[in-house]
Amino acid sequence: MAAFRGSSASASRRPSKAELEPARVVVPFEDNRLLTQLLGEYDSHLALIEDRLGIDAHAHGNVVILTGPPPACDIARNVLERLYARIRKGETIGAGDIDGLIRHARAEDTVAENQAQIATRRKVVKARTPTQSEYMRAIQKKDLVFGVGPAGTGKTYIAVAFAAHCLEKGLVERIILSRPAVEAGERLGFLPGDMREKVDPYLRPLYDALYDVLPAEKVERDIETGIIEIAPLAFMRGRTLANAFVILDEAQNTTSMQMKMFLTRIGEGSKMVITGDPSQIDLPPGMKSGLVEAVDLLKEVEDISVVKFVAADIVRRDLVAKIVDAYEKPK
Repeated sequence: MAAFRGSSASASRRPSKAELEPARVVVPFEDNRLLTQLLGEYDSHLALIEDRLGIDAHAHGNVVILTGPPPACDIARNVLERLYARIRKGETIGAGDIDGLIRHARAEDTVAENQAQIATRRKVVKARTPTQSEYMRAIQKKDLVFGVGPAGTGKTYIAVAFAAHCLEKGLVERIILSRPAVEAGERLGFLPGDMREKVDPYLRPLYDALYDVLPAEKVERDIETGIIEIAPLAFMRGRTLANAFVILDEAQNTTSMQMKMFLTRIGEGSKMVITGDPSQIDLPPGMKSGLVEAVDLLKEVEDISVVKFVAADIVRRDLVAKIVDAYEKPK
């Protein structure tokens, strides 16, 4: 099993005798019917907690018994209790939720009580890492936010969820989602079909996020009426986007001129979120990324926030984080 690693703050001091002696923690749960979901198929959720925290965990009746280093058992108890609370609300949980809560706990020495969240009609989206909490709060407070970092950190999903929340609360009149249609060396002109068929593959992740946080019939109706607009970046030129929640995804593939054009589209009553991964730039060699340039130029501007994600914030699954780490190691 994986050895428990505490936060950097606790690593700077020598553990006390009490911390070194194994603890035995009994965590009770009221409703046995919910335990199957909590424990996972064949107790897979418990096995994951054991592996991540270096403890022993087994269920007996309506309790879970944890044995191991006291700090690790405290984290495991908090994680189990929070997962159980989500299940009682009708939410589904998976390995990503467990990893996220454990990362939260390790980073802050305890699972954050003030964990940020976004409520939409279909679900409540909760921050799984401290950086996600920072990102949610930045979007709430600022009119322009950059979310920069590797794939799988929730940058786009959280932005779309926040846009859906603002639309449902009447804080904006529409949602505008955009991406540059430049990926992996392909260009629209070389793809088959009409313009809608050409651009849809590039915009599919935005559709997927929308359908996850809003009822399908509402998404389809709002797209039909123009309340939700999903379009390639080239369609933004010459427009002023007022009273809207505007998201530019995959912004690492914008040129300097495209980024400047997009940034100057923001109008009164609007919020803008720009996401991207500078390590996955598909622009021609020698062409500077508009995202990289904008983050550098605007980082000190008031009412603009730059939130940087790292591999530890990846919430898809642990394997994705390991892949990103391998690619980021010095060659």
